[in-house]
Amino acid sequence: MSMPFYVSPEQLMKDRADFARKGIARGRSLVVVQYADGIVFVSENLSQALHKVSEIYDRIAFAAVGRYNEFENLRIAGVRLADMRGYAYDRTDVTGRGLANAYAQTLGTIFSSGGEKPYEVELFVAEVGQTAEGDSIYRLTYDGQVADEHGFAVMGGSAEQATSYLKEHYQPGASLEDAIRVAVQALGHGGPETRTVPAGNLEVAVLDRTRAQQRKFKRLSVGQLGRILGNGAAGPDDGAGPDGGAEPGEPGAGPRPPDGPPDGPLPGEPDDAPVAPPLS
Repeated sequence: MSMPFYVSPEQLMKDRADFARKGIARGRSLVVVQYADGIVFVSENLSQALHKVSEIYDRIAFAAVGRYNEFENLRIAGVRLADMRGYAYDRTDVTGRGLANAYAQTLGTIFSSGGEKPYEVELFVAEVGQTAEGDSIYRLTYDGQVADEHGFAVMGGSAEQATSYLKEHYQPGASLEDAIRVAVQALGHGGPETRTVPAGNLEVAVLDRTRAQQRKFKRLSVGQLGRILGNGAAGPDDGAGPDGGAEPGEPGAGPRPPDGPPDGPLPGEPDDAPVAPPLS
C-alpha cells in the first residue's frame, strides 16, 4: 500500500501565495491617488466597455487587478451587500471599512481553503469623506490581508517601480489634473523604459466630494483626459464633464455598462471560476 503524499501546511500556503502573486503580476498596474477634492483611480485599459474601477455605493468605489471573472464576482457581491445594508438600516451605515472587512473574510476563507485555488486578485476599496481627513483607502490582497493606505498606492503589474516614482513626485492636496498627470507618469515608469501612455489607453474615475449628486463616483472621458495630459485627442466629454454630468445608471443616463477589467483569463486557462461566497 502506497503512502499518501504529504505537503506541510507552510509549503502549501507558500505555493498558493506564489500562484496568486504570479497571476496578479501579469495584469496592468492600477494607481489610486488622493487629491484635494477626493480620490482618483488611474489604470491602463485598452477596453472602453470593461472596467477595472467601478462604483459600489454613494461614496464608495471598488478597483481591482487580476482575473476578471474572479473579482467581478467580488464586485457584484459587494454591491449586493451595500444595497441590502443601506435598505435595511440607513445609507450612512454603508462604509468602506465594513465592505473591506467583508472582502477580507471572503478572500481569507478562499485562500485558506484546500478545496479551490486562491483568487488571483488584489482590491482597493475607497471611500470619500466630507473632508480630506475623512477619506479612506483600503488595500486587500489575495489572502485577505487589509492595509490602510494614505496618499497613494499601486497594485498589479510593475507596482514597485510606479510606487517609487510616486514617493518622489506625489504632492498632498494637489488638484485633480496634477494628480492624474503624476499617476499617468507613474504608470509610464512602471517598466524597464519610460513611456508615454496615451489618453485613449487609460481608464480614469474619481470619487469627487464636491459633486452635487449624492453619488460621488464619475468617470472621465477620453476627451477630458486628452486635454489634461495633452497627448490624446480632445474629443467630446461623452456626458461626464468635470461639473458632474449624468453617469451610467443615474437618472437621465442610459443603462449602466458592464463592469470589469480587460485582464481576462489567460490563454489555455478556464473561463469559469468558483463563485465567491456571499459577503456577510
